[in-house]
Amino acid sequence: MIARSASADSRRLVATRAIRGFADGAVSVILPSYLSAIGFSATRIGAIVFGTLIGSAALTLWISLAAHRLGRRRTLIGAALLMLATGIGFATVTAFWPLFAIAVAGTLNPSAGDVSLFLPVEQAALAETVAAPDLTAIFSIYNVAGATAGAIGALASGIPAIVARHTHLAAAAAERFAFAGYAAIGVVAAIVYLAMTPAIEREPPAAGAAPLAKSRAIVIRLSALFCLDSFGGGLAIQSLLALWLFRRFHLSLQAAGWFFFCTGLLGAASQLLSPRIAARFGRINTMAWTHVPANLCLMIAGAMTDARLALAFLLARAAMSSMDVPARQSYVMAVVPPEERAAAAGVTNVPRSLASALAPLPAGALLEASLFGWPLVLGGLCKLVYDGLLLAQFRAIKPEDEL
Repeated sequence: MIARSASADSRRLVATRAIRGFADGAVSVILPSYLSAIGFSATRIGAIVFGTLIGSAALTLWISLAAHRLGRRRTLIGAALLMLATGIGFATVTAFWPLFAIAVAGTLNPSAGDVSLFLPVEQAALAETVAAPDLTAIFSIYNVAGATAGAIGALASGIPAIVARHTHLAAAAAERFAFAGYAAIGVVAAIVYLAMTPAIEREPPAAGAAPLAKSRAIVIRLSALFCLDSFGGGLAIQSLLALWLFRRFHLSLQAAGWFFFCTGLLGAASQLLSPRIAARFGRINTMAWTHVPANLCLMIAGAMTDARLALAFLLARAAMSSMDVPARQSYVMAVVPPEERAAAAGVTNVPRSLASALAPLPAGALLEASLFGWPLVLGGLCKLVYDGLLLAQFRAIKPEDEL
């Protein structure tokens, strides 16, 4: 159930998160299959994934710091139109360097989560639509909507293979239609954003005031830790995880779609528990202690030689690894002043995107050199170190509603 204090704008933002999640879930699984079909090596696929993340990070930083001047509604509409252009580009271009440029400039998300330029603006807008005690609950619903739709999108990623089999189209030609669908979803998102009310806006800071005048210290400290977490996650980002499963276990695109559908549903269900756990134990404890067993499962999966065992440990990881997301987003929004939320969301999410962007290059090279799941093992290790540092540095720093 959506938070009691939620407005119509809350529901619109949850809806856009869901439709974007569907698009991201589908293309994150199709992307490595499509790029392999048009002749790209694992290293080049890693470079394309790197391009999508590094470009999103740069755009996210600029958007988060400028959104208070541009207006949140206008910014979100512009991002949706860029999503349209990105889908058209991937559907029509096959040469590596032009496709890399589109990846850098566009909105394509190779992750099961949201690492796009939409995220900081939507988070800041969503925080304006509910009362403070309902922040974790509304972020839980927001993320569950995206994760559930992403799972359905991952399942739908098998449709191009079915179409190719029954129409005698080449696999790449059938998969190209998925990017046209991605473009169409950008148009739908823009229409929903048009209906947003002025309530999602916030008066800009006084002329000459820094976007993070009051909360700079804590935001920078959080950002530094989030970098480590995201680098670890980037080593096993969904597109590269799919590539590892394709190469290590010869998993078909349809089987991968079913697998990521299941992981998406498990991740969505786990996020429904996040508000209750956070209310009982605090946001920071929720973020760290639900992460530890998930990261151990990721490392074990990477060492497996049997497909069934690897998939089982990855499913167990999916059941725990997303519980921290609503708590993390809510924590950032709760410890900064309302007028600095957009900048704080951007400055904490941009390092995450940058760190994630750096990871696919070494991950692609590792997958090129060996079928062993080194990216999963190293990614889990990075994330375990993050969990320990987060507890050590922030367990005593509590938002007002936890005091």
